[in-house]
Parts: sequence; structure tokens; C-alpha cells
Amino acid sequence: MAEWQQRAEVTGDVIFFRYVNDSTENAAAEVFVWDLDKTYLDTTFETLRGLIKIAMEKAFQKRNVPGTATLVRALRNYWQDQNVGKSNFPIYFVTASPPQLEQKIHQKLVLDGIHTFGLFCKDNLKNLRPSRLSHLRHQVGFKLQSLMQLRVHLADQVRQVLWGDDSESDAIIYSLYSDICSRRLTGTGLKEILRGLKVLGPQMETILHLQNQVPEWDPVDKIYINLAVDTDADYYLKFGRRVVPTYNTFQAALDLFQDGRLDLSQVQLVAIDMIRNYGFTMNEMEASLRDLVNRPVLAHETLQGLLPKFVAEGLIAASFGQTLEAKKIKTKEGQRVTALVNGNNEPWIPQVIDYLHDYR
Repeated sequence: MAEWQQRAEVTGDVIFFRYVNDSTENAAAEVFVWDLDKTYLDTTFETLRGLIKIAMEKAFQKRNVPGTATLVRALRNYWQDQNVGKSNFPIYFVTASPPQLEQKIHQKLVLDGIHTFGLFCKDNLKNLRPSRLSHLRHQVGFKLQSLMQLRVHLADQVRQVLWGDDSESDAIIYSLYSDICSRRLTGTGLKEILRGLKVLGPQMETILHLQNQVPEWDPVDKIYINLAVDTDADYYLKFGRRVVPTYNTFQAALDLFQDGRLDLSQVQLVAIDMIRNYGFTMNEMEASLRDLVNRPVLAHETLQGLLPKFVAEGLIAASFGQTLEAKKIKTKEGQRVTALVNGNNEPWIPQVIDYLHDYR
């Protein structure tokens, strides 16, 4: 038996490395789940060459998507400030990288100052045979099963914030996970969708079995999609306003600030990291802000809270705010902004999503 198999929970091609105990997992009221590939790390695993490159890299050679390490640390620091006395920041990562790379991935996260609760890997080496190469790219069954397995370990009324990208159907996966947990989809209708999305038989059986074990409760609070392959943001309206596509990490930080999950100084840290370490310009920062206002995602009240500080720090031009016409907040749930006045009319969570027809 390989060393990693002694430390992992193995269910089909889903390999789970858990780094905390059951009581720690179950105590978390809010949990963050981050897709590692193209969302946190700049990785390519869909080809044999990509897998070999990932396998050869040292932990310190693995490259972050710009700003992501700073954003996760900012989320952790704010969470710890809001949960005085608690040091365990509840975050999990999911990757299609094989479990043989778990130690390198874990080491990379530690180098970034991140101590994850757990890591899901995909047993992808067995897919290197010619008859199974297509399985390298099919992630829906793997990721859905991973999320459902995680859900069993979490509190009944946990809230989850999910990060993914547009190269692996993550908006479909996360929304479908929400529909499965809430029982908006069950039985024959769910099976037809899973088959249409090329979910394998054993994966489907596990997902349906786990649906019967988890509480009838929608745990998904917010979904962020990194537009790694530059999909049109309007495509994601079909998934409801809960899904926020972003062109860069700075945009995600802005929305997290609006929802009360970051403070302003931490958003600035993300912006500074992207400018100093990844070559982003003031014009790109301003374009990111303008895009979120125009969609519309960012509210007038949010801008009023951040523009003076960003101007004072030299992150945007003093005249920039004069060109923006942001809409005011219409409704909130707690600190989370759910609607803007005369904003997008799509529902927050659609009752029915067309999962099988992709109009990108």
C-alpha cells in the first residue's frame, strides 16, 4: 500500500486527506471551499504533459493565480477577528491533481501561510490509459462526489462559500450541488442530468446515496467563478445572482468586502499584491471596479466606503469616482447584499437551471 493511501479516505477516484478531526469540522458555521486548479494555483492537468509538469514542480515553484494567497490570508485574518478565540480557519481545497502530489500541494499551502482542513484529490494516474484519457477532463462527477462527501462531515446548517473557474464547469457543479442538497433535484430528473453531464455510474450511485444522508438544507451561500478562459460574464446569469463571475482576484475581494467578509484594509492588501507582484496597473484596477458597477454587482454604498481610501493610497485616480453611477442597495440578508435598486432581475437562486444546454 502506498504511503498516501494510509492517510487518505478513498472512495472510487475521490481521495480525501483530512487534517482536522470530526469535532473541528462539525463546529464550523461557515466553510470556504476552493478549487485549486486555475482558481488558486495556475495549473494545467488536462493533458499528460500538464500532469508531468505538475508532478515535477517543487512546492515553491507552483504559481498562484494573482492575488489568491493574499486573499485567502485576508479571509482567514478577518474570520479570526470575528471569531475571537478560534484559530482554525475552515477552508478546504479540491484538485484534479493525483494524490501522489498531496504532500507538495500541502507544502505549497503552508508556504502561503494557509492551513487547510482538508484536500480532495483525483486518482488521475489510472486515467492515463488511451481508453480513459477523456476522464482527465471530466470533473463533474469527481467534484460533486467530493462536495457531497464533505457535506456529510459538516454542521446541519453550515454556510459555504465556493470558488471555482470557467474551465471545468464549476458553476454547473456548485449550483447542482446546491440543488441536490436542497432537494430541488431528486430521483429520475437528477439522474438524467448526471448522465447528461457524463457522471460515471459508480459516481452517480455515491452521489445519490449521499443525498439521502445529508440534511435537506441548501448550504451554498455564495459562488465565485474565476474567468480563467475569459467566458462572457453574462453567461452566468442563468445560475442566479448568487454566482459572481470575476476577471481577477481583486473583483472577488471587492464583493467579499461588500458582503462583510473582508474589511477595507484587506481589500487594499489584495490590490497592492496584484500591482506590486503581478504587474497590474491602476487602469486595470479601475476597469475592474467599473466592470462590477456596470454589471451591476457593486453598490453605491460600497463605493462610498472604499473610494476615498483607495484614492488616498494612490490605487485609483482621484477623478475616477466621478464617472461611476452605481445603484443603491435594495435588499440585504445580514451583511450580504442580495439586490440593487433597478439592478439585475434574475433570481438569487433559480428554481430551475438548464444544466444540459450550454450557450457559452
